Amino acid sequence: MDVSAPTDDRTAPAAWDAASGEPDPQRWITLGIVIIAVVLIAVDISVLNVSIPTILRDLDTTVPALQWVITGYSLTFASLLIIGGQLGDVYGHRRLFLIGVTLFGIGSLIASLAQSVGVLILGEAVIEGMGASLMLPSTLAILSTTFQGRERATAFAAWGATTGAAVAFGPVLGGFLTTNYSWRWSFRINVVVAPVAVLGALLFMRKGAKATRRPDLDLPGAAMIASGMFLLVFSLSQGSVYGWFEPIKAFHLGPWLLWPTTRPLSITVLTLVAAGVILASFVVVERAMERRGTHPLFEFGLLQHRSFRYGLLTVVILAMGQLTVLFALPLFLQESEHLSAQENGLWLLPLGLAVIVGAQIGGRLTRRISPTAVARLGLLCESAGSILVVLSIRPGLSFASLLPGLVVFGVGIGLASSQLTNVILSEIPVAKSGVASGANSTARQIGSALGGAVIGSLIAVRTTSHAVAALRADRILSPAVRDRAIGGVRADGPSFSPAEGTSKLDVARLDSILSHALSDATRTALLMGTAVVFVGALLSFLMPRGEPLRASESQAETQAEAFESIDPIDNVPGAVLD
Repeated sequence: MDVSAPTDDRTAPAAWDAASGEPDPQRWITLGIVIIAVVLIAVDISVLNVSIPTILRDLDTTVPALQWVITGYSLTFASLLIIGGQLGDVYGHRRLFLIGVTLFGIGSLIASLAQSVGVLILGEAVIEGMGASLMLPSTLAILSTTFQGRERATAFAAWGATTGAAVAFGPVLGGFLTTNYSWRWSFRINVVVAPVAVLGALLFMRKGAKATRRPDLDLPGAAMIASGMFLLVFSLSQGSVYGWFEPIKAFHLGPWLLWPTTRPLSITVLTLVAAGVILASFVVVERAMERRGTHPLFEFGLLQHRSFRYGLLTVVILAMGQLTVLFALPLFLQESEHLSAQENGLWLLPLGLAVIVGAQIGGRLTRRISPTAVARLGLLCESAGSILVVLSIRPGLSFASLLPGLVVFGVGIGLASSQLTNVILSEIPVAKSGVASGANSTARQIGSALGGAVIGSLIAVRTTSHAVAALRADRILSPAVRDRAIGGVRADGPSFSPAEGTSKLDVARLDSILSHALSDATRTALLMGTAVVFVGALLSFLMPRGEPLRASESQAETQAEAFESIDPIDNVPGAVLD
């Protein structure tokens, strides 16, 4: 990320305290505290990707159940992200930062002690997601009121670079901890680091200026988008479990039977219809609030800008396609290729490094071609990289055969992600840029949630289908072993392992059948992800073409200038995870 000083603010002090107007002598310590918080959030999901197979075995759960740890986190994060920024405007961003970090640490503690997937979802997806949604918007607001001019641009650059580095090295850290210690240490690190961030904020982070007026909070809108998206993701992820139309499994909530198999329709039909009604109501209510001049959670009038409208659609699709590789590939490498979690992380490291390289290249390309063109190039590179990964997926694949696809895919992510935010905000009025930034991050998290739900279900269904068909056609295994294996595959899907006492020859045969079934399911999932990213590339051609940035500009400069000119009370900071 290239950053140089904004050209219209040469005489302003380097940094200031929002309350007193004096420079903050502890501003660099504040930046360090903010970076700690950003690392916690950015690492949190990527560190778990390589640990999925190990968690499946330790908690004796299934892929569709465990995917709620990842999709649930993204869903909670997305649902509360904009309201988290609004709460910061009302009660102070330092206060919300402290509350968010504290919740994040508590959620990590619960997740680290989890003995069931339900407790893990509570700690990671619910409590940590809530903490992140409060914490992350406040980090940008704190930087915008702590730094000014050249130093503010530097602070924003450090914020963005930290996010990219954390995502890149998260799988390596997760693999090391899972292999040498336990996947639980992926959460225990947060338990150790979060109190350090809280103590540092209390000692060194100055309080911001008090708001002269308080914006209205659209709590009904937040409730509708949260519940609607929850029901939608539930329907997509659990359709294979409870049935897409006819019920194949009873739905229980704890000890209570809520939806028996004797009902004419599956529970997923009901939840899908309810999701559609709630989300449609959200649109109606938000547009009515906008017409009355109140403060809706999301201003649909912003969609009149083509770059914003099609940019958000592209972000959703981009996030769905990216999660396909990040979810499907680690599962395949550990379950089919039997890599350790540490080896898995090292195999995926080139992908993260390529993202960083692609982002740097994207920033420089904007001086020759428009940011929109850079984003389009990135999406096409992602599609090409995904195809290369698909072609390499087979039992016994080598790191060398997988490497080209990972590099091309990662560079594509870097190119697209580094410029999509710039494109999305290019036509948005400065006074609305905070809301638009929040919508951008929300769209990304929703795309990740939907992608995880669809891909997790697809892998489970395809693996089970192909493995059961292969087992039924097999003439080597004894009927008893074959019948037990069919029941086990139907129950456990990709995480199936032969029962104790099974002979070595039968174990080898079952392992071969499952590896081929999982490789077929992974290729199918990756092909679907490729198609999704390619659709995103086509959508990007609907965005305005734009012009290259001036030689003295960069994306970070433009964003820093925008933050400097926004009234902190009018701005609802959003998390720009690009």
